[in-house]
Amino acid sequence: MSGHKVFAATPHDGLENALHIAGKLAPTHRLDVVTGAALQMQRELQWFQEVEKLITELSYKEAENKEEKTPRMLFTKEHKHLLKEGQQWMKDTASSCTVVAALIVTMAFAAAFTVPGGNQDDGTPLFLNKKTFILFIVSDAIALFSSSTSVLTFLGILTSRYAEADFLYALPKRLTIGLISLFISIAATMIAFSSALALMLKHKVTWIAAPLVIATSIPVCLFGLLQFPLLVELVISTYGRSIFHRQNTRWIH
Repeated sequence: MSGHKVFAATPHDGLENALHIAGKLAPTHRLDVVTGAALQMQRELQWFQEVEKLITELSYKEAENKEEKTPRMLFTKEHKHLLKEGQQWMKDTASSCTVVAALIVTMAFAAAFTVPGGNQDDGTPLFLNKKTFILFIVSDAIALFSSSTSVLTFLGILTSRYAEADFLYALPKRLTIGLISLFISIAATMIAFSSALALMLKHKVTWIAAPLVIATSIPVCLFGLLQFPLLVELVISTYGRSIFHRQNTRWIH
């Protein structure tokens, strides 16, 4: 066992070892580095697990402090309020996104049966042979499928048990999938709208069609600017290498 591991396993003040200390809630200024209570809870779990990996002795992991609490019991007690805040943050985010995704599902489903230009006598769409119409149909289908995926993903978050371990991977993973699919559905909806607009105004008011088509990109850009930082942080925190990877390498070697 290296010197750092010995330090990690040695009780401090004769009462607590390093795992007990890692189980305590981080100061507010350290928590505020991460966005949202759920990701703060994830960071705390990651830190606790990294310290736990350094300690190979089972007796240290099950050691009790002066309050007769093991490191895991202390972690649960210290993070009780943060767990509730993370649960509420997840629910609020999922609820808001579910409403948006459900609206897109409704619009995309209705648009599939009310195609631009209407239908011919035999039921065939009037613009069936137009490439722009094919773009409309494909983008509308993508919007419907991705928004449906988003709704189901966010419903999975809302019905989660919100246990401590869920904040480490399960809940951030679902939120990541939900936000990505929601972004795709919004982008596809705007493309479908632009395609329909181009079909309807192509031979009449061309000078109006071009600015309107460009304007449809504004909602997509706004969503990207507002949600992209959170999405990047989710992906890096959940799927990237450990935030303590380099330190761990130095400790072990």
